Amino acid sequence: MTDLAHRFPNNPLLSPADVMPSRPGLGVLGVLNPAVFRFEDKIWLLLRVAEGVPADSDSVSAPVLDPDAPDGMRLVTVSRDDADLVSTDPRFFVWRGESYLTSISHFRLAASDDGVHFVVEPGPALEGRGDSERFGIDDCRVTAIDGCFYLAYTAVSPDGFGICLASTDDWRTYERHGMVLPPPNKDGVLFPGQVSGSYVALHRPVSQGLGGKFIWLAWSPDLRHWGEHQCILRPRSDRWDSAWIGAGAPPLRIPEGWLEIYHGVDASRRYCLGAVLLDADDPSKVLGRSRDPIVQPLTNDERHGFFDNVVFADGALANGDELIMYYGAADERVCGAFLSIREILAGLE
Repeated sequence: MTDLAHRFPNNPLLSPADVMPSRPGLGVLGVLNPAVFRFEDKIWLLLRVAEGVPADSDSVSAPVLDPDAPDGMRLVTVSRDDADLVSTDPRFFVWRGESYLTSISHFRLAASDDGVHFVVEPGPALEGRGDSERFGIDDCRVTAIDGCFYLAYTAVSPDGFGICLASTDDWRTYERHGMVLPPPNKDGVLFPGQVSGSYVALHRPVSQGLGGKFIWLAWSPDLRHWGEHQCILRPRSDRWDSAWIGAGAPPLRIPEGWLEIYHGVDASRRYCLGAVLLDADDPSKVLGRSRDPIVQPLTNDERHGFFDNVVFADGALANGDELIMYYGAADERVCGAFLSIREILAGLE
């Protein structure tokens, strides 16, 4: 079994031991799913840092942001013997009918001169704030538009998960623009610049019953108000993306159109990466889609971790034919790989 990725020889690039916890009493459970951008002659990652109290044989715990609690956070701990506890997934549990996450995430910056060796900043760049982010903020995608960096990310709370937007031009001060697509929605990705005079985004609403976890397209005049929603990509039966799909890195403009790296999940909950080519002038038109994964969990770092068999990318950089991809591995660590855009296009159908 193989794929198109030429993995960095020193993977993983970052692991939990490389990141300082943001608060006493918490441990870093995962550093994963980074956005990537160039700034001040360096390559930067905006990391998702997941923190919590590791589960043991006696109990499970969930950190929750609470402005009235010491240090702005409280810990919900439940005995495994509790009859009201339902815990079948390491990422969350249900207690007394309410859902809780076993970790809480924030964003942390890491910089590199060579794109391989990264220095992680000691504190968060952005943390959850307000009722809609009480369970933290996840999986940011960074898109540069007209000299400003826009951060599209998932806000998580007891009320669900939705897509929020923030912006910065210096990576020290941030303007929050609030929730632009309400729950249940995630995997929001902005296109760089405008298409036919409008801003464009990919997103993934979750439909129960009819529909499913599909990739949708939306248009906006101002990056705040979104409409003209269209479903453009669905899972394919008996393929690597048969169960559900979601957008990944911001689309890359190439001569053939818009190249989007997306993730797909199969019936065994195995996460792989593939590509879809969208029309340059009308990105609602799908021109081609990966027959096979371009990256799949093959190495030990990708197959075993906080959640096994996961590769998940929120960012990539292009250098001619070379695509430099940074991705989360097994929901625990960050890896890197080189891919050929030409080879990716050759694998589309």
